Amino acid sequence: MEATYETLSWRTEDPGVVDRLMTGAIDLHCHSGPSVMPRYFDHYEAMEEASEAGVRALLIKDHYYSATPVTSLLNKHFSHFKVKLLSGVPLNNQSGGLNIYAVEHGIALGARLVWMPTFSSANHIAHHKKEGDDFQFPRAKTKMLQPQPLTVVDKKGALLPEVLPILDMVAEHDVVLSSGHLHISEIWPLFEEAKRRGVKRLLCNHPTYVIDASLEDIATLARMGAYVEHSMCMFAENSKFRFYEPKMLKAMIEAGTVDRTILGSDLGQVGNPRLVDGFRSVIEICLDLGYSESDVRKMVSSNAAALVGLEEIDV
Repeated sequence: MEATYETLSWRTEDPGVVDRLMTGAIDLHCHSGPSVMPRYFDHYEAMEEASEAGVRALLIKDHYYSATPVTSLLNKHFSHFKVKLLSGVPLNNQSGGLNIYAVEHGIALGARLVWMPTFSSANHIAHHKKEGDDFQFPRAKTKMLQPQPLTVVDKKGALLPEVLPILDMVAEHDVVLSSGHLHISEIWPLFEEAKRRGVKRLLCNHPTYVIDASLEDIATLARMGAYVEHSMCMFAENSKFRFYEPKMLKAMIEAGTVDRTILGSDLGQVGNPRLVDGFRSVIEICLDLGYSESDVRKMVSSNAAALVGLEEIDV
């Protein structure tokens, strides 16, 4: 549906709706620092910024380490911010790849999520080489060792044996399994086996970026019970990663349904909008596209809360 006068009327009739939607919002894709990537804020400053805007929770994502010990410390000493910090375990080269010991340790410390390989995935590395140096992949501040490409399947497309106990551990502790930057062809056997082994919380991040998922793939992911997260940095005004127009966001939401869509900022990079500004920008886009306040709240709060197991709150 194209934006019309009626769908834009919130700007004059109810401009406070954006503030209401920011209150209680949850971001499952916050790229704060310290990091080897250039970040405009650190984990404490992210907490402070979120608190000022009424954001309820942030899940800290770093591709190279689990921030869970840091989030635990900040939650303890800065509870007055009323922002819950969460984190997960990224299974890239720096944590030993498909390393069940890293998963066990992270979960024992309170990690809510396990990411399959992201920057170390063979798929991500292949995209990087294919697109060339001019493509806008985030880069480390200093030159790093060349990554060892990681995949979860063998040459016949079957899951590698080392993936299976990781899925069992994710299921046992009822944490989220993210498909990371795996190709969509790798995600199908991963998620199907995960479900067979009792994993209940599935997440696919930015399915059309690097993952190469189609709209039909997004619909299939939603039907199998996965949540699909779209990155606000790819739609927000003034973002250097603004790859898509609002009509694409509409198409992806319609494919995956409002009930299975999560909007995460994927912000924190130097030179990009602040996290809260990215949130506000994409909330405005959703309202302009004709989504109701209750629909937008699902996509920026309720669905994320359900995925990571945060209790519902009244706002």
